[in-house]
Amino acid sequence: MRILVLSDSHKKQYNLFAAIEAEPTAEVVYFLGDGSNEFEEAVFKYSHEKAFIGVRGNCDMYTSLPSSDIRTVCDKRIMATHGYEQNVKFGLYDLQLDAVSNKCDIVLFGHTHTPLSLYKDGIYYFNPGALKDGCYGVIDITDSGVICIDKKLNIY
Repeated sequence: MRILVLSDSHKKQYNLFAAIEAEPTAEVVYFLGDGSNEFEEAVFKYSHEKAFIGVRGNCDMYTSLPSSDIRTVCDKRIMATHGYEQNVKFGLYDLQLDAVSNKCDIVLFGHTHTPLSLYKDGIYYFNPGALKDGCYGVIDITDSGVICIDKKLNIY
């Protein structure tokens, strides 16, 4: 299964749509906050093709999206959060505590605008970077394991 991971679009709706269209085989789209309006437009436009899961970021003032989401996808327990509540700009310690206490296999977060792919103590930590800058990510979950891939839109 391929999962598309997006974050921090900051009003760049074109980039959000371009990333979704660049990954036609992605079955699930995670949006990690700071662009809830664009995310809601994408859900409206593409929900007949893909499943959408979103969380709010620190810039998403007027949204009903939750601050985090934990669910099992393809036998992997995935936590999605923006990361500001876990102070990810100052390190991953709080995020790691949340991941361990929630027994997560994969943790998705944004906020820093910097891509990161890290495997530590049996947990994958993945930040796709800022979609406003053309950065996004995909995760492939197969029988062989989990692969996190940083990508960039061709418009840059």
